[in-house]
Amino acid sequence: MYGKKITSFRVDKSIELSKCATKEDFGVSDKKLKKDLESIREELGDFQDTLYAHSKYSVLICLQGMDSAGKDSLIREVFKDFNARGVVVHSFKVPTKLELGHDFLWRHYIALPAKGKFGVFNRTHYENVLVTRVHPEYIMGEHIPGIHEVSDIDQKFWDKRFEQINNFERHIAESGTIVFKFFLHLSKEEQRLRLLRRLELKRKNWKFSPGDLEERKLWDTYQKFYEEAINETSKPHAPWYVVPADNKKAARVIVASVLLEELKKYKDIKEPELDDKIKANLAQYKEQLEKEA
Repeated sequence: MYGKKITSFRVDKSIELSKCATKEDFGVSDKKLKKDLESIREELGDFQDTLYAHSKYSVLICLQGMDSAGKDSLIREVFKDFNARGVVVHSFKVPTKLELGHDFLWRHYIALPAKGKFGVFNRTHYENVLVTRVHPEYIMGEHIPGIHEVSDIDQKFWDKRFEQINNFERHIAESGTIVFKFFLHLSKEEQRLRLLRRLELKRKNWKFSPGDLEERKLWDTYQKFYEEAINETSKPHAPWYVVPADNKKAARVIVASVLLEELKKYKDIKEPELDDKIKANLAQYKEQLEKEA
């Protein structure tokens, strides 16, 4: 619906986040964006039904972004027309003791969508090369052989993690999982305004934590590591899309449009054919039901 503009958000070569737009409105009103989203998500809902019936592919949608980037509301609005049986959302928080007892990808493996379903990761396996990179002391809780102190965590360690993530995504893609990764690219000023709204609106207060302000001080560090993670792991089988997130309505349209346009390329995803014997007797079954009236 938005043509070539949508494809421009895909990361096919090395990027600099500081040069990527944080705001997009396509030159249309919020009302038009809302109406367009309704149309796109209706088509996505229909596709989900077909995917479920076909049951050979699954779809994984990974959402990353700075705090207040709009991940929760995007999930709510984009997947509103999905059948609840066909989409599962996982929000990954601080790893539990059980999760820390396994490798860093374990909790993500077991949360992958089954064939025929959509899975949404709200924060993802990339937290393991983002938050842990800003706060490398968190790695110590993973009890990794050879890592005895923070100084043992060098660039080779992070390069290995990128390799492990690429292998993970390649493996699931080859197994039939269609992978999408969206970075909701928020400006620092827009985050300031959204955090202020959390303080000013009583119904939003619960979302605020003083820790948000501490993490905000590390904005530039996060941007640096996001940029490196995106550049190291945007692959044809698992591409990143850098989505301007200052305008929430436009960001939702971008994500929904990317999903729809890319999924429509899978021409083999079709509703299964009826068994020949059943098909040959459809008229008989119809007559039988009509006689009950």
